[in-house]
Amino acid sequence: MLPVWKKPDASMELDLETEFADRAYPILASLVTPRPIALVTSLSPDGKINAAPFSFFNLLGARPPICAFAPGDRDDGTPKDTALNIRWMHEFVVNLVDEAIAEAMNQCAATLPYGENELVRAGLTAAPSTVVKPPRIAESPASLECVEWGTLQIGENRVVLGLIKRLHLRDELFNREKRRVNSDKLQMIGRMASPHWYCRTRDRFEMIRPA
Repeated sequence: MLPVWKKPDASMELDLETEFADRAYPILASLVTPRPIALVTSLSPDGKINAAPFSFFNLLGARPPICAFAPGDRDDGTPKDTALNIRWMHEFVVNLVDEAIAEAMNQCAATLPYGENELVRAGLTAAPSTVVKPPRIAESPASLECVEWGTLQIGENRVVLGLIKRLHLRDELFNREKRRVNSDKLQMIGRMASPHWYCRTRDRFEMIRPA
């Protein structure tokens, strides 16, 4: 049962452009939750695999299917490996993250030298994609093969927009006869408060939309 609505207590206003500009990331990342996690695989021009998780990620449309994520920069201001690879190769795969690969995803967040394969460190398996060169992750419940539509630079934010060309998912997750995802069998995780908190998505409730 949902809690009964009551008049909210007093609220405060934060100016994220001035006084709290240096705290914008931890404040927003702790409030806008839960966020889905994209474990993105990409390839360098010489064929080296990179895998990195991003929680500034979501779907943005279905005609055509598009998604977006925001790879930041390293502390020294240089683009992270994923951004560099997409700039050069214009392809990537978004691998979704469930409870079974949560810790492996976390291992992929480690800062490794450019060209070192995070999948090896995490114990994950690269599987061939169909229409893009970067591999998908075999252990992921679902993988989205993407071609870069474009990258937006908004201040210091970099937003990569991808056209989803193919979807791979475990057999148990799709009812081909009904052409529907068996969402009750998904055990996804979500990103919660910055810097280290996550959530499970087992606790669900249904609300029927009004006519």
